[in-house]
Amino acid sequence: MIANAANMLTLLRILLVPLFLYLVLNDISFWSMAVFAVAGLTDFFDGFLAKRFDMKTELGANLDPVADKLLLSSAFFALAFKGYAPLWLCVPVVIYDFMILAAVMVLRGAGKKVDISPSVAGKATTALQIMTVFYALARPNDRAFFLVAAITVSVTAYSGFSYAMREIRRIVGRPDMD
Repeated sequence: MIANAANMLTLLRILLVPLFLYLVLNDISFWSMAVFAVAGLTDFFDGFLAKRFDMKTELGANLDPVADKLLLSSAFFALAFKGYAPLWLCVPVVIYDFMILAAVMVLRGAGKKVDISPSVAGKATTALQIMTVFYALARPNDRAFFLVAAITVSVTAYSGFSYAMREIRRIVGRPDMD
């Protein structure tokens, strides 16, 4: 079934992106954090429902990472635009998201099956990016923020490299190669 609760939550996350952007761009910090939190909760609950109540669908498996990338990339674009976060933080995050989605599209276009299941590094990246968005909205340009940002960029770069290596190993038929 395509129209299940898990997929509806994923669609809600996508629909919250324009509202979040409006709030950030108009300096409505409290409500932008609240909307971002709700969007983040939809990510948790759609995954929980899909696994716990067997609501997994191909649509959900494809739409969930797109919703995540859309939310986080647009958040980082808005943060950079408003001066709440430096470009050296935002550019790698957006490139990471774009490269993952582009690689999936290219591989699927070539008829390859793509495993988009998140790795531990990918989950850590998402968690750090979410924390960084909250931090930037609450305390932009705070000194401690730059440490959080540096850690986020480092883990994001590692995760991107890790995903690329995993897919290369899978394509060449050596999934255990390290």
